Amino acid sequence: MLPEIPFWVKNPDYDRLDWLNKFLEYMWPNLNKAICATVKGIVKPIIDEQIPQYKIDAVEFEALTLGSLPPTFQGMKIYVTEEKELIMEPSIKWAANANVTIAVKAYGLKATAQVVDLQVFALPRITLKPLVPSFPCFANIFVSLMDKPYVDFGLKVVGIDLMSVPILYRFVQEIIKDQVANMYHWPKTLEVQILDPAKAFDRPVGLLHVKVIRALKLKKKDLLGASDPYVKIKLTESKLPSKQTTVKMKNLNPEWNEEFNFTVKDPLTQILKLHVIDWEQIGKHDKMGMNEVPLKDLTPDEPKLMTLELVKKKDTNDAQNDKSRGQLVVELTYKPFKEEELPKTFQQTKTLVRAPDNTPDGGGMLVVIVHEAEDVEGKHHNNPYVRILFRGEKRETKKIRKTRDPRWEEEFTFMLDEPPINDKIHLEVYSSSSRIGLRRPKESLGYIDINLSDVVNNKRINERYHLIDSKNGRIQIELQWRTKD
Repeated sequence: MLPEIPFWVKNPDYDRLDWLNKFLEYMWPNLNKAICATVKGIVKPIIDEQIPQYKIDAVEFEALTLGSLPPTFQGMKIYVTEEKELIMEPSIKWAANANVTIAVKAYGLKATAQVVDLQVFALPRITLKPLVPSFPCFANIFVSLMDKPYVDFGLKVVGIDLMSVPILYRFVQEIIKDQVANMYHWPKTLEVQILDPAKAFDRPVGLLHVKVIRALKLKKKDLLGASDPYVKIKLTESKLPSKQTTVKMKNLNPEWNEEFNFTVKDPLTQILKLHVIDWEQIGKHDKMGMNEVPLKDLTPDEPKLMTLELVKKKDTNDAQNDKSRGQLVVELTYKPFKEEELPKTFQQTKTLVRAPDNTPDGGGMLVVIVHEAEDVEGKHHNNPYVRILFRGEKRETKKIRKTRDPRWEEEFTFMLDEPPINDKIHLEVYSSSSRIGLRRPKESLGYIDINLSDVVNNKRINERYHLIDSKNGRIQIELQWRTKD
């Protein structure tokens, strides 16, 4: 007998799903036809490929219907975790008046097998992970069975119900339970990939190494004396702030020989922008010239020495671009991550993602992922963003307007020469307003300082922290330490 008492009655942590059962009831006639057509489309080519080796002429579906009664959800339990996943445990009961009739033809004879009166009771665990910002918003489905399923059916061969034989009935029951349990009984899982991991995670695919060597024949911007140039470097489609060289005072042919690294997410579309700027102690800095380099013009793993003609702006129709503004000499190297460094599945993202090959020996890549915050509240406005301070570098997330529960899902990387075993990282939530004349345009909503020794030792931590100087605010931060090994 199937259990008659719904799970939501026996277990208070299971929720009723009357709305879903009503939805299935209305949709079932169409779902039945769609599922059966899909099954035929998948199974028939497999059967046609296999039957020649058994000297069978044909195997056909004489009837295939799941019946008029849809499955019933007796309840569902939802698990809340700190990971980017959704875990559901539905209790499913299905007493179906299904009819599956298969005809086998061989040697001029025909035999039929019919499955009827199907009954199933199962308690699966369905995990959608990781949750990603690309439709359908999860990359994989993992299915496990928490208990051995109950399966009962009638099997008629040439009109005789074999399941009416007690010994055979019990034997088939145990075989089905054991075989299904061996394959899918928790912690074993059936994994179905929905999205390509590389696209779903939007992770870096390589590293751009920029060496700013020198500038030649710059045109001075100051009426009195020489200019004080520096180079500002920005990679498009990157949330990271611009980087810049040191200022070379009173020099129109400066030498820098300074190096910078940028993480690359799409080398086919991203562009490196270089601006030479004249530093001013007071007032606005003057632009001396600029140029751009599309990453698609670079050959992977090959350094490219380039002498760029500086122009006023990247507009081929601008007459002022004909005037010489000097030259900028740079060396660019795009290093794509190796195949083994990229995640193939969700499980591998925690273990196989490594730092790029040009990471200094003994060093690595510190990855900071700002997931979300909750109950952050400002006195004057609620437009939260996160500022990250680490070893003098400052990074910021985007600002999310008018919410106390922001979700950022932004990733930041720091290339380090040595493990940050004795370092701390400071993260502070701010709220800012763009309204002119507001007395307090920016206010702190709380902060945390995280010791990085645990990250170095464990390679990855993902925790929810209580914000200091906040009444109830919490923030979820994931930290990873990636090395070449």
